[in-house]
Amino acid sequence: MADPNSSIIVECGSCGAKNRIPAKKQHLKPSCGKCGENLSLISKAIPVGLGDHDFQQFISSVSQPILVDFFAPTCGPCKMLAPVLNRIAREYSARLIVVTVDTSSHPGTAMHYDIRGVPTLLFMKEGEVKDQIVGAPDEAVLVGKLDRFIRAN
Repeated sequence: MADPNSSIIVECGSCGAKNRIPAKKQHLKPSCGKCGENLSLISKAIPVGLGDHDFQQFISSVSQPILVDFFAPTCGPCKMLAPVLNRIAREYSARLIVVTVDTSSHPGTAMHYDIRGVPTLLFMKEGEVKDQIVGAPDEAVLVGKLDRFIRAN
């Protein structure tokens, strides 16, 4: 489950400097603080943890497709889905942003989207829900649905 204040460390391919990138800014095509070269986040991206205070602003500011995971820390299927979402965040980093929302800490966002059970996955584009899955899908089913969603958006 993503911490809203988490960040990743990315080594610059040009100068070797280590750069701390906040998870909420990894989609902004970050550059090295030392030499200015673009940083590659392939295999480094992580889910972005959001809450009631920043969810709407974040999703309305992003042009890429977004996969939102509404979860609860005590939910067994949510815990089983977390490593799959971490892998998807890394492997799809150039085409998709994975966002997580802890419904027990941020019930306002869950209520806004009428989330009645966890895990619930929303497929969003430009702030609009395009599709959803309720429950923990098999990884192959999720990846197939993601691929179709990305192609369509």
